[in-house]
Amino acid sequence: MAEAERIIGTPDNPEAEDTDEGGSTAADAAVNAGRGKRKVLVLLSVAVVAYLLDLVTKMIVVAKLEHQPPIDIIGDWLQFRAIRNAGAAFGFGEAFTVIFTIIAAGVIVVIIRLARKLYSLPWAIALGLLLGGALGNLTDRLFRAPGVFEGAVVDFIAPKHFAVFNLADSAIVCGGILIVILSFKGLDPDGTVHKD
Repeated sequence: MAEAERIIGTPDNPEAEDTDEGGSTAADAAVNAGRGKRKVLVLLSVAVVAYLLDLVTKMIVVAKLEHQPPIDIIGDWLQFRAIRNAGAAFGFGEAFTVIFTIIAAGVIVVIIRLARKLYSLPWAIALGLLLGGALGNLTDRLFRAPGVFEGAVVDFIAPKHFAVFNLADSAIVCGGILIVILSFKGLDPDGTVHKD
């Protein structure tokens, strides 16, 4: 009983640790805050790597591949071919570039808000991929021709019988797949596991 009083804390025990309403101690809160900061650091690191890889590859494609014939990587099954995509994935919705820009900005805001409650490493990686990919394509939409909020995204990875895409698209798809898997496993961004 004395051990329980020390852990939980009572007015009769002045040496008891401070607890919040959920029964966790101030030390637990400090440990969780440290874990949360490390997960946010992972999220940001993954996002920066994904963003920089996308940015650098697009700069190389624009400088070396645009207005040039496609480069065969694996015969005609995989080519590098520079195109400008004003629409969404697969070239759909070219008239809605401004809307796609707003959606990308909204995704970034949601990820930043989620980061405050992030205690799961797999979720940090998934959200980092989404953030890096969204920032990559948002950069194109803001700064490439024909103008701000209407820029065309640079795509260059061209598998046979499939849409042309870029590394930002790949990061978004991989992050989305990972989020679906984590959701099916019942793992929440705060690290808790639930069974439905």
